[in-house]
Amino acid sequence: MNSYVNMGVGALLGTVFVLLTVSIASEGIFSSEKPEKEGYAIVAEGAAQAEAGAETAAAAETPIATLLATADAAAGEKVFKKCTSCHDASKGGPNKVGPNLYGIVDRPVASHEGFGYSAAMKDFSQGGATTWSYDNLNHFINAPKKLVAGTAMGFAGLKNEKERADLIAYLRTLSDAPAPLPAPTN
Repeated sequence: MNSYVNMGVGALLGTVFVLLTVSIASEGIFSSEKPEKEGYAIVAEGAAQAEAGAETAAAAETPIATLLATADAAAGEKVFKKCTSCHDASKGGPNKVGPNLYGIVDRPVASHEGFGYSAAMKDFSQGGATTWSYDNLNHFINAPKKLVAGTAMGFAGLKNEKERADLIAYLRTLSDAPAPLPAPTN
């Protein structure tokens, strides 16, 4: 045999020997016991608790009709300043990042002319929420992505019920014929 062939075979065997030694040694050092049952257990209790928490939060929420009975449109105008970076509210005003909000109360969802609504908002408009009712506005302003999953609106939401009611009362005034306030429920 040629000495180069002997040297190549020796190097190959030496490499295989080193790799096997390292493999056996690492298995001994880093060994783990096999689990009784493979995979991950899916626990339904957590989902049930989360559902119960959501129901409790929804039950604790004050109806918008009750909130609007004591809402202050002037205070809502101040809250609206948070919205002006993306929305205009003047009659015949331009669309910005978001649509113009003049006449938003009871306006059909995703209907402002000249604004390109997201697919999620267009789908939402077809799903039975046909107008921006006081209730729809309340839920959307509270958590936009929760009400319309996939909406392009980047606002996280307005969690304070009083501020939300004030804002909706102000939005109501932005109309030629403001929508009647809903009757408060007890």
